[in-house]
Amino acid sequence: MSHNVFILGSDERNLAQVRALPQAEGCRFHVLAEYQEVRGGEVFPAMRVLEQARRVLDYWSGSIDGVLGWFDFPLSTLLPILRREYDLPGADLASVLRCEHKYWSRLEQSRCIGEHVPAFEAFDPDDPDPRAGLTLPYPFWVKPVKSVSSYLGFEVRDDEELAEVLATMRAKIHTVAEAFDAILRFADLPPEVAELGGRTCIAEAMISRGRQCTLEGYVHRGRTTVYGIVDSIREGARGSSFARYQYPSTLPEHVQRRMIDATERFLTRVGYDGSPFNAEFYWDEQHDTLKLLEVNTRISKSHGPLFDMVDGRSHHAVNLELALGREPRPPQRAGRHPVAAKFFVREHEDGVVTRVPSEADLARLHERVPQARVQIHVEEGMRLSELLHQDSYSYALAVIHLGAESEEALLRAYRTCLNELGLEVRKDER
Repeated sequence: MSHNVFILGSDERNLAQVRALPQAEGCRFHVLAEYQEVRGGEVFPAMRVLEQARRVLDYWSGSIDGVLGWFDFPLSTLLPILRREYDLPGADLASVLRCEHKYWSRLEQSRCIGEHVPAFEAFDPDDPDPRAGLTLPYPFWVKPVKSVSSYLGFEVRDDEELAEVLATMRAKIHTVAEAFDAILRFADLPPEVAELGGRTCIAEAMISRGRQCTLEGYVHRGRTTVYGIVDSIREGARGSSFARYQYPSTLPEHVQRRMIDATERFLTRVGYDGSPFNAEFYWDEQHDTLKLLEVNTRISKSHGPLFDMVDGRSHHAVNLELALGREPRPPQRAGRHPVAAKFFVREHEDGVVTRVPSEADLARLHERVPQARVQIHVEEGMRLSELLHQDSYSYALAVIHLGAESEEALLRAYRTCLNELGLEVRKDER
């Protein structure tokens, strides 16, 4: 029996991973919207994409068996709308928003796992004196109630930095806020959330001390399963940018169990079911405390190749099974490598790209490091600040997925890849 699976926000690289899965046998994949149609511009055209998807599904004459996606906002919040309208498996919109609306999520977390939640406050960045309504002491973290890939997330250390950050926020927050406001209209919101629009921001006490990791899991018929934990190693003067994701985690088992327990309690409270998730934590080893950064209602596509290298199968398999209403069966340690990582090739200052790797460079790299999977995000002559949806403190020029027999070998292979890539950037003169 064949299944028709519709993809919202498709891209060639991830679709190829899905098609290669054993679980994809008997599935026919149809694209509702390409990634570039949704995430290729500065502003997210959420309602246009929703209408486009509806037109395709309304005119489809065959069965509609599942709707699939693997990217962040707005796709993660459009999927439950489509699934509800076409009676398809997956988490409902309210439970998704209780995870993805950063203020609403913190409210719910504080009611069930308060020991893992930093102090937080909502505020209006358009207020002439927003600091007057904030009681948090400096330093604290500021971000919109809906953000994407750390976009418009800033550490604020004093009044001067707050003023600079809010000027940037006022100028750019509409790129996400307009789409988020449109999606919020599809849900019944509690009064304390309904009064806040998409332009609202949240201030949070700093929780970046310690070791960061991400739990990848799913909820099926009320049962939470975590199938992998990935360490997140940061870089930069403020430790605000990811240097690499490494799998499997080296955190102590008792710490991993506590994170899983906290995640399960939260997801049960918000009624999240039938979909994947990833949850990001910090463990302060010195004080043995855990803080929850956020819960995302999707797989992390960045981790797919890591699971493939270590476990023998990308966790796109989990995503696909759930989209069809089936219980996933993630493999464990059946891959070619004991350890794997996704490395980010970053610059922390603006500049112009003066050299990108040639085909000969890439061929030489793959000859020396056959397992490397490389994605280049820049072109010669591009100014780094032209890159869309970057974090607030760096620019990702490329990413490299690698597998190896040990962490030492992994880092050695990465250094080889960097040398062979030969990416060059002319920094702006100060």
